[in-house]
Amino acid sequence: MGSPFRELLVLSGTKTTGGTAMIRGLDRRSFLELTVLGTTSLGLGRWGWTWQAPASKLISPGCRRSKVKVARLYLAGSGLWPHPKLDVAAERQTYAQAFQEMADQFADVDFFVDELITDPRQITALADQLAQADGILAIHLKMGVGGMLAEILKTGRPTMFFAVPYSGHEWAGFGTMLRQEQPPLFDAILSEDKRDLAAAVRPMRALHHLREAKIVNVTLRQPGEFHQAVKEKFGTEIKHIGLEPVVAAYEKVSDQEAEAEAQRWIEGAKQVVEPSREEIVRACKLALAFERLLDEEDATVLTVDCYGTMWDRTIKLPAYPCLGFSRLNSMGLGGICESDLRCAMTHIIFQGLAGKPGFISDPTVDQSTNTIILAHCMGTVKMDGPNTPTMPYKIRCVLERQEGVVPQVFMPVGQRATQALFVDPNTLLYFTGEIVAAPDVERGCRTKITVKVDGDVEKLWRNWTAGLHRSTCLGDITKDLERFARLARMKLINELA
Repeated sequence: MGSPFRELLVLSGTKTTGGTAMIRGLDRRSFLELTVLGTTSLGLGRWGWTWQAPASKLISPGCRRSKVKVARLYLAGSGLWPHPKLDVAAERQTYAQAFQEMADQFADVDFFVDELITDPRQITALADQLAQADGILAIHLKMGVGGMLAEILKTGRPTMFFAVPYSGHEWAGFGTMLRQEQPPLFDAILSEDKRDLAAAVRPMRALHHLREAKIVNVTLRQPGEFHQAVKEKFGTEIKHIGLEPVVAAYEKVSDQEAEAEAQRWIEGAKQVVEPSREEIVRACKLALAFERLLDEEDATVLTVDCYGTMWDRTIKLPAYPCLGFSRLNSMGLGGICESDLRCAMTHIIFQGLAGKPGFISDPTVDQSTNTIILAHCMGTVKMDGPNTPTMPYKIRCVLERQEGVVPQVFMPVGQRATQALFVDPNTLLYFTGEIVAAPDVERGCRTKITVKVDGDVEKLWRNWTAGLHRSTCLGDITKDLERFARLARMKLINELA
């Protein structure tokens, strides 16, 4: 199984009338409320254009504070499988070789405990250290590890169990254990392919990202219960700021910096359609201000109430934020539309599991082709992750308002895709499908993908709850979501089921 973090070691890195940004038509925000490797190579990545990407403090896409702390425990009992005279040291060495060969996939992981366990009492002795782990990776070498595993589960730390065939028979009780009313924070991968060890670490990485994350929300709305709920369960911090800090950061960006950034975007585009150069420069100045803001706040995700309090008749940002969001996402940070904190949490999970950003969308359904069209004006040019090729894009205006600057991104047809939403700290929704088209039509929003769903699209819309938005990650990450949900004690609901 390939790693979503391969090739990500090096991280890169409004038109107004009378001074007022106008909101036309339906109050979209009201409608919606109804219904982030290697630390030694920072700043050397490239966008795929002919320019050096910005320096980054990221450790992995979406995380800038610390490495994932994993306790790696090799479990060897006294049983007969896989062989009564098994050379346990040699068996362990085969895993050491596998980890070495996949070193790039664990560059953001600190295996701060790395022990051979042959007696449950060793787990008890390690209890204080294990309590500091983001997760425990238990590797089954030889049969007879039931007592050891029981002691590991007593720690209450998220645990992934990995076993190749013939390791032993302990797996036979895992299904019953996981069907308990209150199962332990545990899941298992039973596989001959040691590359799946990388998959075993991904849910721990996502949990770590949530715990380390700080989301800056530019809005005049008051914090709600959601903020406290995610803080209590996952440790995620959400900070509200108003317009003034954004304007201050904007004014610190020089005209020369903004002009150079605008030139990069213009040169990389297939076409510049509506926006003037002046509008693009202004949007780029705000984009650079966003990066400055995240650095000042030691945060990784920024979202703006861009269909709400930031766009009334008296308060507005210096430019539309869309291009700035795209830039943050392409750097391995997070730029989230419309103060959508649920999509911000989904984005963080995607970065932890896949190393890729999310694409927020306003879906529309076509039963005649069993497809759902996922559309939003703001597209991200690096949907496969920070150190991957830039996807083709045009520079357009926001379609609904006929002003501003957005990247209209053309995602690759034939790709698998996973749509998901963090509804609340206990619930994740998702569905999967294949991208069959990237429409370029003057309807809806600018960036669009048509997804043929893995099931009945009529059943999907009849099952639909929790508002309009979904967030899309390229690739089918269903198994990663399942493991994450088990370790996070979240209910994972397939909206096609």
